[in-house]
Amino acid sequence: MVYVVGLLSLVFLILAILVLTRLTSVLKGVSGGVSDEQQVRPLGMSNRINGMLFLAFLIFGSIAAAWSFIHASDYFLPEASSPHGRRTDNLFWLVMAIITLAFFVTNALLFVFAFRYQYRKDHKATYYPENHKLELIWTVIPAVVMALLVFTGWRAWRDIMSEAPTDALVIEIVGKQFNWELRYPGVDNNKLGNYNYKLIDANNSLGIDLADEASFDDFTATEMHIPVGKPILLKIRAKDVLHSVFIPHMRVKMDAVPGMPTRFWFIPDKTTEQMRNETGNQSFRYEIACTEVCGQGHFSMKMNLVVEDEDSFRKWVSEQKPWLTNNPDYLARVPENLRAKAAKYVPADATSAPADSTSAPAEEAAGGASTASLR
Repeated sequence: MVYVVGLLSLVFLILAILVLTRLTSVLKGVSGGVSDEQQVRPLGMSNRINGMLFLAFLIFGSIAAAWSFIHASDYFLPEASSPHGRRTDNLFWLVMAIITLAFFVTNALLFVFAFRYQYRKDHKATYYPENHKLELIWTVIPAVVMALLVFTGWRAWRDIMSEAPTDALVIEIVGKQFNWELRYPGVDNNKLGNYNYKLIDANNSLGIDLADEASFDDFTATEMHIPVGKPILLKIRAKDVLHSVFIPHMRVKMDAVPGMPTRFWFIPDKTTEQMRNETGNQSFRYEIACTEVCGQGHFSMKMNLVVEDEDSFRKWVSEQKPWLTNNPDYLARVPENLRAKAAKYVPADATSAPADSTSAPAEEAAGGASTASLR
């Protein structure tokens, strides 16, 4: 491929030199007072050569473009693993088809006209100072096509960004330099507890607010597991700079913005195992990546995503321990009236000593700042 590009560059360089040489001779003729007929006569052969080159460029350029597309298709993503992803792909290819058709039609006319209407002796060009019918055609048709595309895209975007179903599994995903953090609602309910950035410390990196009893059974994970065929609602936020949640095979992409929670919901309908069978790659994994350059460690912001059947997902959830279970010292931060409910998530032999005193108790933080609800 490099040799082809180099060869084409050399050809275009030679052609440019020839054109400049011819232009210099024409300008000399003009400055020397040569007649119009004498100026045009030597250009006849050049026009024919240029016309042939235009046709050759059209043919070989079209072949090269087709080859490039076919060659690159091996690197395209496979069919989307979500309904909204397939709808998005269909719109993308529809737009690409229309643009490609318009490109080839207009450029074919451009190159063919350059050959067809080259200089001929005694041939006079016809000029159209104005042609309302022609102008109407080339204005109305693109406008109608564009309006239809915009309307179709708007409908798809409206449906994709609509409110998630009430039975959606809610997962919080938080971006920070340079990794993702996850929080799941516990097995007792499908409600995430509140968070408060003032509660963030070395152990409570997500700012889980234990003044909300829905937080007691929440658990964190280093790998995202989701059940196939069930709506998934991602609640997205960032702790430091801009990040962007990207799940390419699901066609999921949404920015994680500090101080401005975002969300995206989708339905995965192909398990990891199905994708391994479809792609023939037994090492296939869904991946969550960051598509916003967020610093020197941006490349490391990756996380595995496992799509599995409902039973396997429930089994995985049952193996997870609530965050409070892994951090029993934080029981002291639970408000007195809720401590009995929280105690069942703390091992009986766990110490009840207060957590690090560098962080304010949950009651004080909740009273001194508004707490963002993740319900």
